[in-house]
Amino acid sequence: MLNKKILEGLFRQHYSEMFHLARTLLGADEEAEDIVQDVFVRLMETDIIPEAEGIRAYLMTAVHHGCTNFIRRTSMRQQMESLLPVDDSTDLQPIDQLTERLDAIQAYANEFTEPHRSIFHLRFDENLTLKEIAQRLDMNQNTVYKYLRLGIQQIRLKLRH
Repeated sequence: MLNKKILEGLFRQHYSEMFHLARTLLGADEEAEDIVQDVFVRLMETDIIPEAEGIRAYLMTAVHHGCTNFIRRTSMRQQMESLLPVDDSTDLQPIDQLTERLDAIQAYANEFTEPHRSIFHLRFDENLTLKEIAQRLDMNQNTVYKYLRLGIQQIRLKLRH
């Protein structure tokens, strides 16, 4: 575990510059603060500290990577939400129509080939996140997203006709 005095000195010396970078990249104070704090938490949990002349570059790079990962996660979530927009009109449909539609979706999803079928069921039946599905199936998270997107597109095309 890193010496608290060293960590406190690094925090006092570099926090405002790190926060400014994160806020510039994310455009939000709360998320920027979370990213910077996460960098210091990870640094505290390790016994390795970069050399004095490289510490600023190390910290700024860590903030940049944290922001990039945050943006990537947020972007993927927004893409998934755009594929399955909330349709307020479905709330006004009779329960029989909703049940029939859900049954049709379920029946069509059961016809998917692997790994489309497993990914679809893990996401919508077990309510797992893309990350959890990727870990369970030992796949890349982006690959899981692509399979899920293709499955949803197939269902949309099938149900339009």
